[in-house]
Amino acid sequence: MNDEIALVDLDDRITGYALKADVHRDGLLHRAFSVFITNGSEMLLQRRNVRKYHSGGLWSNACCSHQRRGEELEEAVHRRLREEMGFDCELSESFRFVYRTEFRNGLTEYEYDHVFVGRYDGPVTADPEEAEEIMWVPFGELKARLETSPEEFSSWFVISAPAVLASLERR
Repeated sequence: MNDEIALVDLDDRITGYALKADVHRDGLLHRAFSVFITNGSEMLLQRRNVRKYHSGGLWSNACCSHQRRGEELEEAVHRRLREEMGFDCELSESFRFVYRTEFRNGLTEYEYDHVFVGRYDGPVTADPEEAEEIMWVPFGELKARLETSPEEFSSWFVISAPAVLASLERR
């Protein structure tokens, strides 16, 4: 939580940097990214480690994080995918969105989130400090679970996954 991450305005222009812990405590708008990985018919999900500072134990996309000071966004996306899931692959930015979630522990996610999508068919070695469990879920099953049990998923995943699934269906 000691990384300095990029603060942004609603046009995604960097306005400064602050420690990640302070950003989440103070609810500051910051740049983030979410990485979605498919194998063609299934999406890779991770159950966030229960000890994470928020959303622990919830299912989410392959990985997500923040751009650090002195790091380009593309560099951060690939770094974090390697760190959390033990692999890297070609990724393309699909869309962006802004959301705000306040958690019971007093922390706030107020993010300008860049959503990246990639395809990967190889082995996955998740960092247990980040992900307690991983699974590949067929698109149709995931869509149904999001509709019937959204409380099982992170707030940003509930917002962004339907758009990712819709874009994959159009391909």
